[in-house]
Amino acid sequence: MWLFSRKGPSGFSACSTAEEVTKGIDGTGLTAIVTGASSGIGAETTRVLALRGVHVVMGVRNMAAGRDAKEAIIKEIPTAKVDAMELDLSSMASVRKFASDFNSSGRPLNILINNAGVMATPFMLSQDKIELQFATNHLGHFLLTNLLLDTMKSTAHKSKNEGRIVIVSSAAHRFAYPEGVRFDKINDKSVYSRMGAYGQSKLANILHAKELNRHLKEEGVPVTANSLHPGTIVTNLFRHQSILNGSSNHMLCGTESSS
Repeated sequence: MWLFSRKGPSGFSACSTAEEVTKGIDGTGLTAIVTGASSGIGAETTRVLALRGVHVVMGVRNMAAGRDAKEAIIKEIPTAKVDAMELDLSSMASVRKFASDFNSSGRPLNILINNAGVMATPFMLSQDKIELQFATNHLGHFLLTNLLLDTMKSTAHKSKNEGRIVIVSSAAHRFAYPEGVRFDKINDKSVYSRMGAYGQSKLANILHAKELNRHLKEEGVPVTANSLHPGTIVTNLFRHQSILNGSSNHMLCGTESSS
């Protein structure tokens, strides 16, 4: 549709691909972590970063799926530097272990892309007894970012390259509960709304990015934090929304859906 393919000031449109946007960029020497990297947006982000020379660490809940995604990327891009590490964002113990293992590896960290998430699930509690969407989409990434922040700061200072923290939010933050984030009712099943809870978690993502970026600027740290709406892309994030299917992407941009 012309509305979505119309280019903006950047020269790109809602239908521009990651390869098109990154054309000419050399990421050699950079290291990135991408959460939720075994499928959908995370897998494509990993593939294109690897294509541009970035060493990518995939944070994946399902290691079998992570290995499959890694192998597919290396088959397409033999020079790709890609590793898979287990990471369940709904478990604070898993987040701590992932961060500890990464920090202990001595690797630098230039880019952190907090992409993993769940959407509009039935009411469920995480292993830590926290409503699943809030735990996975916000708290897990909040903790992960804090635990990796010193490594990012150190890398930015040593490499003289400004670090990037990207928190994938959603325009669905507008669907949050009327009072915003219900901190005192996170686990209240009686007032739970699938989309309200999803919107709440995405609003928390935005607030996290804004406040973190403010703190980094005040400290004079060469790292920036940003949140974004990735657009409507039909991936397995919609597995709890049977009304949506892969035809949506094709109708908008004339492309096949990602999975």
